[in-house]
Amino acid sequence: MKQVRTGQQTAALHERLFAMLRNTLTAITLAGLAVLLASPASAADLKAGVSAGPYGDILKFAADIAAKEGINVKVIEFTDWTLPNAALAQKDLDFNHFQHRPYLANQNAQRGWNLVPVAPSVLVPFALYSKKIETLADVKSGASVAIPNDPSNGARALQLLEKGGLIKLAPEAGQKATVADISDNSKKLKFTEIDAAQLPRALDDVDIGVVPLNYALASGLNPKVSLLSEGADSQWGLWFVTRNDNKDDPNIRRYIEIVRSPETKEFILKRFEGTIIPTW
Repeated sequence: MKQVRTGQQTAALHERLFAMLRNTLTAITLAGLAVLLASPASAADLKAGVSAGPYGDILKFAADIAAKEGINVKVIEFTDWTLPNAALAQKDLDFNHFQHRPYLANQNAQRGWNLVPVAPSVLVPFALYSKKIETLADVKSGASVAIPNDPSNGARALQLLEKGGLIKLAPEAGQKATVADISDNSKKLKFTEIDAAQLPRALDDVDIGVVPLNYALASGLNPKVSLLSEGADSQWGLWFVTRNDNKDDPNIRRYIEIVRSPETKEFILKRFEGTIIPTW
């Protein structure tokens, strides 16, 4: 009789232990499911390429906002303009933000890429600087001029010089203008085409130079005291660029919306005091 009682007790004990284990596992499963449903979606990790300078500050400001929505954006700065597109084409970046459409079109044509402009961003004006003269009226005959050596930005620089009345371009040249398209160079200006990143340093050796804003700011130049600057009517605004295979990525699109938000616009206007112009 004693052995039977012990067996029954053992069986009951096993049943109770099994029930406890089952209830515990159920509770753990339900708790885990509740946490999963209550948590945000898995964070999206994006890599953005920019040229060195203020563009990175703008994207980092927006990245802090995006992180609260689970979109983590790593902003990578490049000093060589040719690298952000190469990195994007090779899928080392998810998108970039440093170029206008004519530059992108030229890069796609030259490299055989299929990079896609997906949304406009800011206008970053080119300006004309000098360490030797104070006004355009001081530009003498035979003065030396430095401009970017890549085709689209070279054309942009020439258009700014035309705006300042220093040269005239052939009407048909448009956004593909080169030094060969100068139809009137009455001041006999002498042009040197160099890498855009080297233009601030070149001001020591030339009379005037057309410098992109990001490189001007990085080198300590003050756009507000430039000889001449592009206005808000410029057609050379920057664009967000992706590959064709990720142009509709919802996380990229959402991040771009954050950049193009009133909060980011206010940051740009206050931080850069009108030297960078939002297009929204």
